[in-house]
Amino acid sequence: MPNPRRRQSTLLLSGVILFSCIITSCQKTETPATTKTVAPAVAMATVKPVFGSFGIDLSGMDKSQTPGDNFFAYANGNWVNNTEVPADRSSYDSFTLLTEKALARTRAIAEESAANKSASGDTKKIGDYYTAFMDEAGIEAKGLASIQPELDGIRALKDKTELAYALGQTLRSDVDILNSTNYYTDHIFGLWVTQNLDKPNEYAAYLLQGGLGMPDRDFYLEGGRMALLRKQYQAHIAKIMTLAGIKEAETKAKQILALEIAIARTHAPQVDTNDVKKGANFWTRADFKSKARGMNWDAYFDGANLKNQKEFIVWQPSASNGISKLVATQSLDTWKDYLTFHALNRYSAYLPKAFSDERFDFYGNKLNGTPKQQERWKRAINTLDGALGNAVGKLYVARHFSPETKKRADEMVVNLIAAFGQRIDAIDWMTSATKAHAKAKLAGLKVDMGYPDQWLDYSSLQVGVDDALGNAARASLFDYQRHIAKLGTTMDHTDWYLLPQDVNALNVPLENRLLFSAAILEAPFFDAAADDAVNYGAIGAVIGHEITHSFDSSGALFDEQGRMINWWTPEDLKKFDAAGTALVAQYDSYKPFSDLAVNGKLTLAENIADVAGLATAYDAYVLSQKGKPSITIEGFTPEQRVFLGWGQAWRTKAREPAARNAILTDTHAPGQYRAETVRNQDSWYKAFNIKPEQQRYLAPEKRVKVW
Repeated sequence: MPNPRRRQSTLLLSGVILFSCIITSCQKTETPATTKTVAPAVAMATVKPVFGSFGIDLSGMDKSQTPGDNFFAYANGNWVNNTEVPADRSSYDSFTLLTEKALARTRAIAEESAANKSASGDTKKIGDYYTAFMDEAGIEAKGLASIQPELDGIRALKDKTELAYALGQTLRSDVDILNSTNYYTDHIFGLWVTQNLDKPNEYAAYLLQGGLGMPDRDFYLEGGRMALLRKQYQAHIAKIMTLAGIKEAETKAKQILALEIAIARTHAPQVDTNDVKKGANFWTRADFKSKARGMNWDAYFDGANLKNQKEFIVWQPSASNGISKLVATQSLDTWKDYLTFHALNRYSAYLPKAFSDERFDFYGNKLNGTPKQQERWKRAINTLDGALGNAVGKLYVARHFSPETKKRADEMVVNLIAAFGQRIDAIDWMTSATKAHAKAKLAGLKVDMGYPDQWLDYSSLQVGVDDALGNAARASLFDYQRHIAKLGTTMDHTDWYLLPQDVNALNVPLENRLLFSAAILEAPFFDAAADDAVNYGAIGAVIGHEITHSFDSSGALFDEQGRMINWWTPEDLKKFDAAGTALVAQYDSYKPFSDLAVNGKLTLAENIADVAGLATAYDAYVLSQKGKPSITIEGFTPEQRVFLGWGQAWRTKAREPAARNAILTDTHAPGQYRAETVRNQDSWYKAFNIKPEQQRYLAPEKRVKVW
């Protein structure tokens, strides 16, 4: 899974059991309700491939490189040398290319909606939301007036019971739309409402660790660069509070940072957070009082409007216990200062320019190395997608996603599932009992392409043309309320967790379901005018990647109904785990920086999906040809074109701070190493005549074969 616009880390559970995406941007934006989708009527206009004569950017290759020494450089060397990361980006890759395209298209939808004076319904909401955010002068004139009621409420807290209630009021589902460009939730806890681990037809409430203003516990606990970032973060806290006219900002900033360091010490590390077995902790309400003493949990859940919810799945018990103790032991004034800062920080984009600029200076520049803030219209589209993404998506699909594209993608899925099934049959170490379960899981896999069958109903969401901050706050609450309304109802397995305009793909292991957004079904991943081999190497491997997530180190823990049940024989599971261990070692050996290596264990599930996904795509391409003669195009055989399609899909450049952050927090390996997974494919060696003396060569017994 890759890396565009929206993501989550404290909620990175999404990348593990709830969702696994092709990129880090697993935004969860569901769509249960109202209007039935009308198939869009857009004719295919592509006459020639977007890239080159057959779908590969030949000018972006560096043919002076040897494929067996550095396949990424061979496929992308000139592109890397000639591409500058845009000033408003921390990285640039194939996903960014399509994200920028989707942003421009969505801008047209938003501006046309805003200009339509007779608009009504969702179209009017889209226009009003966009207009309100773009009204910089109006926002400047309001100053802190829009946020003042929240600040006054924090200031008025009299005791720890009221504090617990107030903390409960901040609970939100998914990545809060106000923080849609961050990797984490800054609320002390996050909530997900999705399928129960044990009962496929029931929803469960998953409680997740949160409360940090920086991406991960390591930013608070490690030395070196992290120590400098902590100083810069403390200065950021002080600056935000100073801008709000708060006295003794420096002293309070020091205390707030100290509190967040204490919170970070309670957090589970990334590897543990991605371990399903460690996350499956079923707590009753009584358990909170005995296992996480300190906070008034009744008041907390009352504030969260969950007073009647009797059971939770607590994903990181150490955080629930530790944060509860901190509520009891830290002073009320420190918690009030903490809440005040986070309210201001969270809403900075909707406050006067000085707040927005300061937020960018820390999160964009200092944290990720991005020199320039995005233009305001791009920021407007990002928050609009977070608030009204399905309404926008419905218009996006009608304009930019053709039935022909959907049909072609669906046909590829049939071949890919068939190829994966053949791979299961061919595994010589797996017993027939385990194979039967694997085939049943594959047979039950549901794949949705482009967009949902039903769109979300926004009729109850109020949007004002002159209330940017209020619009964002109401949209965040709207999203939370519709999620908790699912608790106690029958599980709806048609919900979508992507927007059509997201550039992403998703596996939902709990539901044995795959989702592919409309915006990813474009070049360089899919091009109707491109060579089939290239399409299979690119989008075919993405689809294969997502299929594999149902069988990776986490997906393999769930049966065909999404229940967390062991369907493996002990001998088979031991052999499967051994293959994973070998892949961990392979990725541990990659060092983007002299002092920092890829974390093979953290990225294991994604690496398994890449290895098996690419192998499946290759097999599916062979299946699709049905014995057609092999044709060489511009010197490249079909087999070579499959792997070039894969390699160019992972072209990427990143600023050093952003690259370092990703290695620490991202479950995906950097793009250049994802491209190099070709070294595990026997067919790659034959296609490019790879020799033992070349750097990426692996002896046959060292090549990892998982599925």
